[in-house]
Amino acid sequence: MRVTVRAHPCPEGDGRVQWVLLGAAPEGAPPGEPDAVLTEAARRDAALKEWAYVQSPIATAVYDRDLRLTGANGEMVRLSGRPEEAMLGLQLTEIFPGAPFDEFGRLMAEVLRTGETLRTDTFFRAPGQSRKRAWATFFTPLKDGDGRVQGVSIAALDRTEPHRARQRLAMVNDAGARIGTTLDVGRTAEELAEVTTGAFADLVSVDLLDSVLHGADAAGGSGPGGGPEDTGAGGPDAEPVRRAAARSVLGGLPGEPGGAFSYAPHSPPAEALASGLSSLHRAEAAAIAAWADGGGPGLSRCLGGKGVHSVLAVPLGARGATLGVALFVRHPGTEPFDADDLLLAGEIAARAGVCVDNARRYAVERSVALTLQRSLLPGRLPEPTAVEVTSRYLPAGAQAGVGGDWFDVIPLSGARVALVVGDVVGHGLQASAVMGRLRAAVRTLADLDLPPDELLTHLDDLVVQLAQDQQDQAAERLPGTVRETGATCLYVVYDPVSRSCVLARAGHPAPVLVTPGGTARFLDIPGGPPLGLGGLPFESAELRLPEGSLLALYTDGLVESHDHDIGAGLDGLRTALSGPAAPLEQTCDAVLDALLPRRPERPKDDIALLLARTRALDASQVRSWDLPAERSTVAEARKFASEQLTAWGLEELGFTTELVVSELVTNAVRHAYAPIRLRLIRERSSLICEVSDASSTSPRMRRARVTDEGGRGLLLVAQLTERWGTRFTAEGKTIWAQQPLAAAG
Repeated sequence: MRVTVRAHPCPEGDGRVQWVLLGAAPEGAPPGEPDAVLTEAARRDAALKEWAYVQSPIATAVYDRDLRLTGANGEMVRLSGRPEEAMLGLQLTEIFPGAPFDEFGRLMAEVLRTGETLRTDTFFRAPGQSRKRAWATFFTPLKDGDGRVQGVSIAALDRTEPHRARQRLAMVNDAGARIGTTLDVGRTAEELAEVTTGAFADLVSVDLLDSVLHGADAAGGSGPGGGPEDTGAGGPDAEPVRRAAARSVLGGLPGEPGGAFSYAPHSPPAEALASGLSSLHRAEAAAIAAWADGGGPGLSRCLGGKGVHSVLAVPLGARGATLGVALFVRHPGTEPFDADDLLLAGEIAARAGVCVDNARRYAVERSVALTLQRSLLPGRLPEPTAVEVTSRYLPAGAQAGVGGDWFDVIPLSGARVALVVGDVVGHGLQASAVMGRLRAAVRTLADLDLPPDELLTHLDDLVVQLAQDQQDQAAERLPGTVRETGATCLYVVYDPVSRSCVLARAGHPAPVLVTPGGTARFLDIPGGPPLGLGGLPFESAELRLPEGSLLALYTDGLVESHDHDIGAGLDGLRTALSGPAAPLEQTCDAVLDALLPRRPERPKDDIALLLARTRALDASQVRSWDLPAERSTVAEARKFASEQLTAWGLEELGFTTELVVSELVTNAVRHAYAPIRLRLIRERSSLICEVSDASSTSPRMRRARVTDEGGRGLLLVAQLTERWGTRFTAEGKTIWAQQPLAAAG
């Protein structure tokens, strides 16, 4: 046996191992004869290499130094869609002109020049394929033993599945960012259609239960979808749906939002609504049109006209309730939906369902808050003698939520009137509830005829107590929770007899005063701290107003906006109010038009605006007398009152008025101090009788016993008049009683 050793030298100093081939031949064989063992091994190795190249699942092709094809394996031939013989000797751009092969040709030339491997990731339809796929293409230099580049190999690896996985993940992230940007049910459905049309499906329709679109609670139940379990899918007892959104890449949307309808029994959408489970359907357009006929406006026409091969019916649900169903459709020319697509659609629909449910719940809460707020605000403003009033109230848009703005007009004794505007911190039911309590408290305190600064002090104490109560309740439900309660308020009292106006504010914007000449300015009155801080004083400011002056009270939502600062808003308000006097309704509209340009969206905060134009009582409508503190004064006071009623033509009120005057003056003479004053005020609709004295002791009405000789006077006054009461002044007190003038007719 003769052993042959053949060494293949390597370049000197390159650090590679030298290859040695061993061969064996029978003893005596001519030296030139090939070694039998070596030849057989070489053949086997060559065959394995050839098989590995030809049978590799990675598409591979080899090009020479002129970038002409010298060979391609079976996978590359299959993807090319042409026989290998027809491509040999041609450059890649000659075989397949156009994109992306022009770029591939450029990369091959660069690899041939630099000797460096390049990679590119593309998404295209290979000539031998029917659909686009994702490819990772490697361009590798082919070097000889001396390291010279003699050609280029191309290897194309199908990366469609990882590519789709990344796309699905990106779509889930995109859906999370773009669905649910508002608290509007319809807009949320539209966002679901926008996100998925084109990127996931060719046609998308979103149908929601009728009750969901109208803000009612979705049907509950123990099944997966929360729907009825004792009726067939789409049966006569199934709740109808309405199309909330629809989009298509080919046009011809399947109906705009419209009337209610029901899907055919046991159709895929009906099954999804009943079971709460998603389903995948592959069928021809005719088969789908069989149940699409009842699928709302235009669905059958849209599906049948474009052709359909794949449909997903996915319920929209949240918190154990089914809210609607989404249909995802693909037309021929796109990949049919598969099981992974069904999972992806379910994930997106689940997120959308939560957003729809949040919007629905918010709509319910907003409706309740609006109803509560409107019930607490004055439905119709009174028509006091002192001022002419009008108002506007605009609730905030859905995104911000209903706030706690309020206003009020409160008639006071002596023909005076109180004007109130307030703003509670926060939005929603809590703000509306706090607003209601504050408005009721202001009315109660106003009935006591407290000065404005003192009234705000009492209101501040109430807000502090409310904040503490709410904090304690929140801590019981969720320890560590901090809930803020605060408010601002402006309280104004105007007296048409003296034309005196007393104002105090607690952190609220200053009112605007417009003189009869049309000059508008903000009143410089002490700001005061917001309500709820506790322990800080409030100050009042007093001024005399010419008859016909206009007072504008408002909340900050009128002058604050995202597109300008509050300074610009205040300037705009002053400008809008300046100028010749106009009807109050017209002035209100002018202010809103100037500060709230007509936009489709609602304001970001509640807006309350109250305008009051002052009146003054003529001297002929008011008479007063100073009385001595003597018993004979009572008869004299009755005489004064009777004569004045005759002068006013109100003799029919003489008997009642004399009894009231007699009782009030008698009490002042017996239990109070001088000076004593009687005043009669004739308003448009009432007659007011007032008796003032220097005592700060308030009389009280009591039930006299049968044997008592007195104690029935105030009871008699209360029975004979419409209203009566006491107000305290710096000099003492005033007891008043009011009779309607209608009694005189």
